[in-house]
Amino acid sequence: MRTSIVALTLLLVGSAYAQTGAAPPDKAAHEAKMMDNLTVLLDLTDVQRSQVQATLEQQHAAMKAKLDAARASGTKPDWAAMKASHEQMEADTVAKLTPVLSAAQLKKFQVLEQMRDEHMHGEHMHHRGPPPGAPPPAQ
Repeated sequence: MRTSIVALTLLLVGSAYAQTGAAPPDKAAHEAKMMDNLTVLLDLTDVQRSQVQATLEQQHAAMKAKLDAARASGTKPDWAAMKASHEQMEADTVAKLTPVLSAAQLKKFQVLEQMRDEHMHGEHMHHRGPPPGAPPPAQ
């Protein structure tokens, strides 16, 4: 039963991420929809929802500040440093959510974050083309 619930959750998240519709008309509406989805998938209470939302907004603001600082410096960002910074921010977020979420909710959140990261990595790789030295795609 537990495996079925986790599998269903992953399926729903995967299908939500895989949908390729037009971009939402407004960023706030998109963020609200994502928070609604997270609330359902993690079965958050109203109190948990507000705490999770605040934590994720803090994480987003911190990431945006780092990105803006990197752009303002005019230098090309170091991939390893950016990756380490991103991983540290994710670890900080999990640490902040640990007292808010149950163990099961936290595990689901981590799985969702991993899926999001894999999805985003796949999207970036798709736009860059094949890796150097790879044969061209068959047509």
